[in-house]
Amino acid sequence: MKKLFTFLLLSVLTIACQQNETDTKTEIISVSESQAEVPDMLPLVENKPIKNIIFLIGDGTGLAQISTGQYAMVGPDGMLHMQTMPVTGFVKTHSSDNLITDSASGATAYSCGLKTYNGAIGVNPSVTPCKTILELAEEKGLSTGLVSTSSITHATPASYAAHVEQRSMQEEIAVDFLDSGVEVFLGGGVKWFSPDERSDSLDVMAQFEAAGYQVLLNENDLQDTSSDRLLGLFAEDGMERVEGEPSSAAMTQKALDVLSKNEEGFFLMVEGSQIDWAGHGNNTEYLIREVEDFDLAVKTALDFAQQDGETLVVLTADHETGGMTMLRQADTGDSLEVYWVTDYHTGIPVPLMAYGPQALEFMGWRDNTYIGQKLAELLGVGELPILMEK
Repeated sequence: MKKLFTFLLLSVLTIACQQNETDTKTEIISVSESQAEVPDMLPLVENKPIKNIIFLIGDGTGLAQISTGQYAMVGPDGMLHMQTMPVTGFVKTHSSDNLITDSASGATAYSCGLKTYNGAIGVNPSVTPCKTILELAEEKGLSTGLVSTSSITHATPASYAAHVEQRSMQEEIAVDFLDSGVEVFLGGGVKWFSPDERSDSLDVMAQFEAAGYQVLLNENDLQDTSSDRLLGLFAEDGMERVEGEPSSAAMTQKALDVLSKNEEGFFLMVEGSQIDWAGHGNNTEYLIREVEDFDLAVKTALDFAQQDGETLVVLTADHETGGMTMLRQADTGDSLEVYWVTDYHTGIPVPLMAYGPQALEFMGWRDNTYIGQKLAELLGVGELPILMEK
């Protein structure tokens, strides 16, 4: 009993010290009084074999981020499109070397179905490459795509189509993409594909063009293209929400237009990257804008799945960022206090939602590795994890 008491006391002191390291931050948001029609909850559908998977990752998105977006955009009685998905569960997110995962190890758990260390891109703890669900899909003749509002070489999309020791190796990741077979890359990151006068960087963009990809640099390019192999680079690094950049919904729609031409099926990953960045900055206004952008991409995916009937849509996060809490209603009655406890990730389990055939496989509390393994199984492309030769 004495040892237990000592352990608990040390734990409390440790937590108190950690909390003192970071100043907490409180912000006020306005609660929407929108009278917009509340979307209907989507129904469960027949469990039949699936042809396509759309995997949606709201980077850094926990329940508070979703609920704050809902309150700000459609009010307490409204629902975001992601909230209409009929199956809900939770995901445990720890990495192989830390109870608090980063996006690289979190995304690799989804892409390869295994635990790895923070910073790892498509490799296991021994730095052995692991085959991803996207690569397995390509081997089976399916089409694949990656959509992100960060650089397309950032941790989450990179973990599906590259294998490097550290997430910071974005030039190497861009080169790795050439061998992935992915038909559609849409996001930011021009700087990682263009030669840099200060180094010996390769002109990776030219190599993509030589391989048959059409390079897209703005929203008009995206709208006008009829190519079936796309490299969309709409910002120097992360997308900046400026004129000429497409929305997540527009990128998702274009990816679906291209990938759905394949009668064998497709795998598409769509990331709402900057929900996480807003969490790191403890910036609620920024977060609400990014949740709205991501939710419209979710609507695009769900609309496609409803019409198609053979598409499974799964939505989750790699981790929560900021320890965000909806603290209390402000005195005015139409405002809400939002409380941040850190500017980094937390170990809080993240929501898991699904719609379409086989959606019930994503109920309950699941480890992040389960998600990748189950998606590969349902798509019929193989059994994860699979290690590759170095």
